Amino acid sequence: MEWGDCVCGFAGYIKNGEEFPEWSLTSMLQMIQHRGPDDTGYFQDEHVQFGFKRLSIIDIKMGHQPLIDQSGRYQIVFNGEIYNYLELRKELIRKGCTFQTDSDTEVILVLYMKEREACVNRLQGMFSFVIWDSREKVAFGARDPFGIKPFYYLENEEGFAFASELKCLLGCLPENERHQTDALQHYLSFQYVPEPETAYPSVKRMKPGYYFTKKPGKKTEWTEYWHPMFQPVRQSSKGLERVLQDVLRESVEKHMRSDVPVGSFLSGGIDSTIITTLAKEFHPDIHTFSVGFEIEGYSEMDVASQTAEALGVKNIQYTITAEEFRRELPKIIWHLDEMVADPAAVPLYFLAREARKHVKVALSGEGADELFGGYNIYREPHSLQVFSYLPPIVKKCLRYLAKEMPDGMKGKSFILRGCSDLSERFIGNAHIFSQEEKPFLWKAFKEDNSVHAITGEMYKLAQNYEDVTKMQYIDVMTWLRGDILVKADRMSMAHSLEVRVPFLDKNVFEIASSLTVPNKINRHTTKFLLREAFRDQVPAHVVDRKKLGFPVPLRVWLKDELYEWSVTVLENSEAAGQWFHMAYVRRLLEDHRNGKRDNSRKLWTILVFLVWHDVYEEKRKSFDRKRQLQDFISGESEKEA
Repeated sequence: MEWGDCVCGFAGYIKNGEEFPEWSLTSMLQMIQHRGPDDTGYFQDEHVQFGFKRLSIIDIKMGHQPLIDQSGRYQIVFNGEIYNYLELRKELIRKGCTFQTDSDTEVILVLYMKEREACVNRLQGMFSFVIWDSREKVAFGARDPFGIKPFYYLENEEGFAFASELKCLLGCLPENERHQTDALQHYLSFQYVPEPETAYPSVKRMKPGYYFTKKPGKKTEWTEYWHPMFQPVRQSSKGLERVLQDVLRESVEKHMRSDVPVGSFLSGGIDSTIITTLAKEFHPDIHTFSVGFEIEGYSEMDVASQTAEALGVKNIQYTITAEEFRRELPKIIWHLDEMVADPAAVPLYFLAREARKHVKVALSGEGADELFGGYNIYREPHSLQVFSYLPPIVKKCLRYLAKEMPDGMKGKSFILRGCSDLSERFIGNAHIFSQEEKPFLWKAFKEDNSVHAITGEMYKLAQNYEDVTKMQYIDVMTWLRGDILVKADRMSMAHSLEVRVPFLDKNVFEIASSLTVPNKINRHTTKFLLREAFRDQVPAHVVDRKKLGFPVPLRVWLKDELYEWSVTVLENSEAAGQWFHMAYVRRLLEDHRNGKRDNSRKLWTILVFLVWHDVYEEKRKSFDRKRQLQDFISGESEKEA
């Protein structure tokens, strides 16, 4: 059976008028050569243009796209994997359907022909796709429930352009289009631009769990078909442990369906260890991959080695230096598409690069923290519980007094958070610059452009949840789709590596969403039920280990190895003085260097913005549209590095 259409990307256009635009579909596809260097496909009729890039994991002929059905009526471009496609295919054959390939791409197409829009509810996997019905003259497209696979689009009077990456649409932008200042102000808080917006007003992202229909000359219609809702139910922990073991094992087994060797990312944490432990059941000789840094406290490679030895699997490691960290940054940001100031994107880039030397597919543990309660900040409601006994007037007075305390004074943050409502203090896993700090930093600051414009409606939908579950819901709706999955997709695609995430499966989510708080968080640990379910299967040194995430030594490097580079970026970037109050930025840098306070995450958010602006906006304004932007960017980035 054919497998492996995931390492790919697409672009296309549905016109409203008489003419297709001047920019070329070929140029759009050149932007995503890294997503599929082995195979290119095109389709065009009087209304649409489809283009496709694919990495050949197996027989190109069988996986070639755009794929047309046997009647010639339908065309599809698809980026992703459908993990239950074998089961769906057998069911469709029993109902009289025939197939010309063994691909999961054709299963989507035939399922749509049979069930129309309802097909998306049957798909188990990660996907974005567009189907063109040449008889009815209508396009249908969809994105997976969690947003694992990207879908960018630009719609105006002339038509509807779409692509797997934002960079494909740069040539479609109006000549004088500038950044979307409201979205960029949100970036300073979230460290990414929250969906569905992007840095460019014209370009949007299809929301996860949505599908659309589009007819030439008509406006696109959007429909939400799946929404992540938590429904905690009191249940026996032992029974839940067995159910969780079974459903996650089934998910890993399906995610390992492949005609090529599958590897696994392995850190020092419980999530990747569980995935690797289960994966070894199906592929005993699986290779694992880990990266780290030479600085003490910023590497889990020793734990990964210990875990790999205990599991009896090979572990391949790579140590990242400050110099290559700096040298590769423009290229990394080019591949990210978006401004994503999560430092973990950089080691993930090197991890994917190392893994791609050995495998074409790798498993990862993304999603476990959001689904099972893995972040330490989820323990905050318990630590702040004492404030719930105070009268509102007392909390108001305490909050006023805390604001008068000097920044950095012990207890200030604790009192402020304890005297604030959850919706005021929690916007997701990262909160870089506060609303109060932004006027000193951001020249385009708007007081009425609050982060609550993003999270307010989410809190309304989650109003009946208790606080820990509210935090999980906010993270699923913001952090997971805006940061975690963006960097996982882009950093792996940068090296034509396919990454699969078994935790982000609808069946796994169904179990996770039913958990009560004690099965997720207690005073001693996070992800309680997940740890207990696999306590006897994973190595003992991992089970109760505290979460470190993907530690990056920015705090150290911005004082030393990356200090001069930071100064150079701030002095030479045209955008620095245009967008930021530079006296405040320089003070952040000097205070950090002198050890007055740790400003590393704030500084990194600014630096990523400036490098992104240079790579995307400055080059976009100056490049000759007759040249290939990909070649231009690559050459200039290497030169600057």
